[in-house]
Amino acid sequence: QVQLVESGGGLVQVGDSLRLSCAASGRTDSVDGMGWFRQAPGKEREFVAGISWSVISTYYANSMKGRFTISRDKDKSTVYLQMNSLKEEDTAVYYCAASRYYPADEYDYWGQGTQVTVSS
Repeated sequence: QVQLVESGGGLVQVGDSLRLSCAASGRTDSVDGMGWFRQAPGKEREFVAGISWSVISTYYANSMKGRFTISRDKDKSTVYLQMNSLKEEDTAVYYCAASRYYPADEYDYWGQGTQVTVSS
């Protein structure tokens, strides 16, 4: 089992930046792909970005490229999502997920999510 705990969400204003963290624990050696997803009120969950523990590789949803950056610290077993120039439409619950594979079509473990609210 892998446990994921997100942090760093909060209430910010349009144009602000925010960095989310996802701390992984447990059998972290059993997963390779890590991803960030988000779900806005009344909308389906959508993929934001993915990263590998084992290789230097990242990928993003097309709409997230440029403002969002995913990174990881292997020593801390933590994945980050740096979000810049935030917009109101970025308001959502952001989830971290882990997969045995990279790139991942499916994710095996999920965190509880952290709320990001962008206000004008």
